[in-house]
Amino acid sequence: MTESASSASGQEFDVFSVMDWKDGVGTLPGSDLKFRVNEFGALEVITDESEMENVKKATATTTWMVPTAQEGKNGSSAGPVPPPECCAVRISGFWLQFCENCCQYGNVDECLSGGNYCSQNCGKETPPDARMTSEVWEPGPISLTCFSGVPPKGKKAWCWASYLEEEKAVAVPAKLFKEYQSFPYNKNGFKVGMKLEGVDPEHQSVYCVLTVAEVCGYRIKLHFDGYSDCYDFWVNADALDIHPVGWCEKTGHKLHPPKGYKEEEFNWQTYLKTCKAQAAPKSLFENQNITVIPSGFRVGMKLEAVDKKNPAFICVATVTDMVDNRFLVHFDNWDESYDYWCEASSPHIHPVGWCKEHRRTLITPPGYPNVKHFSWDKYLEETNSLPAPARAFKVKPPHGFQKKMKLEVIDKRNPVFIRVATVADTDDHRIKVHFDGWNSCYDYWVDADCPDIHPVGWCSKTGHPLQPPLSPLELMEASEHGGCSTPGCKGIGHFKRVRHLGPHSAANCPYSEINLNKDRIFPDRLSGEMPPASPSFPRNKRADTNEISSSPEISSLEKKKSQENPKEESTFSIVYVYFKKKRNQCISGPAWFKPMLFKGQRYKLSPLVLISLVEMSQNVLSSVDYQIRD
Repeated sequence: MTESASSASGQEFDVFSVMDWKDGVGTLPGSDLKFRVNEFGALEVITDESEMENVKKATATTTWMVPTAQEGKNGSSAGPVPPPECCAVRISGFWLQFCENCCQYGNVDECLSGGNYCSQNCGKETPPDARMTSEVWEPGPISLTCFSGVPPKGKKAWCWASYLEEEKAVAVPAKLFKEYQSFPYNKNGFKVGMKLEGVDPEHQSVYCVLTVAEVCGYRIKLHFDGYSDCYDFWVNADALDIHPVGWCEKTGHKLHPPKGYKEEEFNWQTYLKTCKAQAAPKSLFENQNITVIPSGFRVGMKLEAVDKKNPAFICVATVTDMVDNRFLVHFDNWDESYDYWCEASSPHIHPVGWCKEHRRTLITPPGYPNVKHFSWDKYLEETNSLPAPARAFKVKPPHGFQKKMKLEVIDKRNPVFIRVATVADTDDHRIKVHFDGWNSCYDYWVDADCPDIHPVGWCSKTGHPLQPPLSPLELMEASEHGGCSTPGCKGIGHFKRVRHLGPHSAANCPYSEINLNKDRIFPDRLSGEMPPASPSFPRNKRADTNEISSSPEISSLEKKKSQENPKEESTFSIVYVYFKKKRNQCISGPAWFKPMLFKGQRYKLSPLVLISLVEMSQNVLSSVDYQIRD
């Protein structure tokens, strides 16, 4: 009796396992007390019936739920079936295994000891007898590394409450977030295979035929029908840029059909029958019930707007489309890849004459004559257009975000992940996000109203995996078993396009130096053009030398380029690649990390040129005169 009592006292009491859990509500046996788990992973008493109903509704929105103790005993799980002998979940095409030692998830292909440990270190830290006697815990469809439900026996899960206390930090108040950034009211009803219409994020004037490729929490991954899955993208279920089947026809917008279909021949009803697919129900689209506020903007009106891809430029622009409370900004005589949607209160738009009033350089349309003597009055007369009235522009109130506040942010370089982040800096309408535990070189600026930022607890409430901060150990240790060499990257979300470099090459990694400041490394989906090297300069745009001098970044770049050897490709860093010694023998490892030689002469190649060369077919690649020297 004494022994059992002492052994029981030696174990940490797990209050979660004592309760009976159903629909997100925990009941304490022998009492009428009801509990819920809040966004910080702490238990809260439910005081009234209405609150209980809200908890059940919130639970219904969660597609990645932690199984209750009863479900664990019965062996039932609504989650996907993991590989044998591996506690794993699947997200974005990757199996992620649960580590018994650190309670985190990693790439299942790299799991050790029968799939129970994420690395050799974790395998060594856990005593052999502990591995045999530890209670088996089968995780269902839960967060990758952060869950606020029932953790495995004897293991302490990462949670916001403890982290905020340890860091002596505060979360961004939920009231500072827009409605579409905050906790959703409805569940994500989209299913894999459903068809819909939506805006191409890289060409925001283009509406396309899309298919739901994946569903995770309150997010969906969309696929362009007829195109490679490398162009797939993630959006929230309440995104403003997605619409039900037939929306384009109803509103008079042009719908770009799937690749291989002619626009005049495409018909939704026939297409759905051919694909044996289902159209996403109209009730799933939150933007169908938006209250439209009267606006002074009209299609065809002129304004001055910031180029988001080159924020130093303010350019002549036109309103080319309007949907609900938003309108599409197009830069005159530029291609449509620079277009973007905004509202009347956007800080990126200004009335005609704003640049002159504020002594800023206005970038005129490429090809426009007599740039130095540009006159808005004359240009409006020549284009037979009207300026957007000054009263139409609204002032956006301060965002309220402060430095060192914590939040959850979708990683723009690897959008499958939502990470723990900190506000590193702020300006009037933007915040600089820093991913906790990561090097500051990965920090970047986002608009305070960007849909990719969420309050603390958003992932927990919507059932989406949350990536916790990187530990110093994860940063220090390079991949010990063939993984990505970039600190913090586990090889998940690597680009699949660069086949000849192997799965964990730097050219594939979204966090590698050559890809760090690129929006993408793939050819443009519509034009087939490769993206410009960073720092980028607008395509299809001619700039006056007087204008370029106003941008120190560009003038210094051009100066450096002019000093390069004309026989060599312009570059700003020495780039190395892996090569194939023979057609079917792939060379890897540091010993073969060598510069490229063409016809006996060493060339420095830009990342853009390298990727193009490596992507050549085997026949073309084998005909290139290259060699490797020690």
